Amino acid sequence: MGQGQSTEQANPLASSEGRKSSEIATKNHPFRIYIGYDSHEDITFEVAKFSILKYASVPVEIIPLKRPELQARGVYTRSQDPKQSTEFTYCRFFVPYLNNYKGWALFVYDDFLWTRDVAELLDMIDDKYALMCLKHDYKPSVTTKLAGRQQEAYPRKNWSSMVLWNCGHEANKPVELDLINREGGAFLHRFTWITDDELIGEIPFEWNFLVEWYTPFEKDKPLPAAIHYTEGGPWFPDYRDTDYATEWFEHMKECEKTLPKQRLLCPFELFSTKGTAPLEGYPNSAERWEWDGC
Repeated sequence: MGQGQSTEQANPLASSEGRKSSEIATKNHPFRIYIGYDSHEDITFEVAKFSILKYASVPVEIIPLKRPELQARGVYTRSQDPKQSTEFTYCRFFVPYLNNYKGWALFVYDDFLWTRDVAELLDMIDDKYALMCLKHDYKPSVTTKLAGRQQEAYPRKNWSSMVLWNCGHEANKPVELDLINREGGAFLHRFTWITDDELIGEIPFEWNFLVEWYTPFEKDKPLPAAIHYTEGGPWFPDYRDTDYATEWFEHMKECEKTLPKQRLLCPFELFSTKGTAPLEGYPNSAERWEWDGC
């Protein structure tokens, strides 16, 4: 089991029989979902995990990708990249290795809110692809994001923010530890080791819905299946009114009820460039935090 994490399983439903999701997510072999983890925003991981499990109809195993743990294991050996905006910038590329180069697995950022059954996404899996993602045409209009960190624009930006990995596919054989720890972001985020673009499958945009980039759905329409707060989520005081903030806070409150004790606000929940106060009612609500790097 990845990184010593316990298995988190949802109750499989009879309706999943005969579907792709029921083939790759079973009681004995739950589907692995690797979530990028950043210590500055633990609550985003907890809400993402909670929302996946809330709607999942097939067994899944949630594995946080924590850079310090990968470093301690000798898996992650690369030095700090000044351009990386999260602790897990490069961790996503270790998924095939962590999955023993077998089967399918999902990598996804922590700043997602799931509103639908992940089984629906797994039903789209096609074994002919080396990986599947949403091929965004995303060109950010701002130069900074989140905690004042630099916003880098590059081809295929945000393609790698959610990746269905076909870990055993022939085209992914080059994704070994030496390559991941050696190559730069431009090479890795563009999936450059895959020389045939026909091996990169595409998923519908509602499964990686970029907040403040895509137009919100009409009120009478279902929510996007997986909402991605790419430029700043509502846990940041300055982004508290961003699109789909209400839905994130609703899930956060549900998630908090499952915690063994009242949590502390995370560093990013204490950060503001506009003087916006943190949420009230937490033991450290009166504190402030300043960003000083990854």
